Amino acid sequence: MNKTFSAKPAEVVRDWHIIDATGKSVGRLCVDVAKLLRGKHKAIFTPHIDTGDHVIILNAGRAVYTGNNKPMEPIYRHTLYPGGIRSVPKGELLEKRPEYAIYRTVKGMLPHNKLGAAMLKKLRVYKGDTHPHEAQIIGMEKRKAATTTTAEAQG
Repeated sequence: MNKTFSAKPAEVVRDWHIIDATGKSVGRLCVDVAKLLRGKHKAIFTPHIDTGDHVIILNAGRAVYTGNNKPMEPIYRHTLYPGGIRSVPKGELLEKRPEYAIYRTVKGMLPHNKLGAAMLKKLRVYKGDTHPHEAQIIGMEKRKAATTTTAEAQG
């Protein structure tokens, strides 16, 4: 009798993905990032377990909004004081704080609960093209090389 597979948190192997946002549409970029963070690209995807990978987005300031009035569409926030509603156009937010603009868009595409918060912690967004996670990338490449060498020796 076959049983439904359910991933266990200890079984999940997390990779690191580097995405360059230069010239890409913010919405399409964030959809791809949300899939990687959620783990939907893996065969072991389980909805109630965090099976996603780490994602690094570089050149966030070079991403673009597309469409007729998307850059002028307002983003609202509230100061929690009476009459404290504030708004800023999306285009202006992307120019001044591109990391936050992309982070905010990805956050809206993930589950709005503790699981989504855990997934969001694996997202790193940088305005420029440098990042401090080179050691993790090199470690992941070494792990993959060791896995393929072991598989070749067995088979």
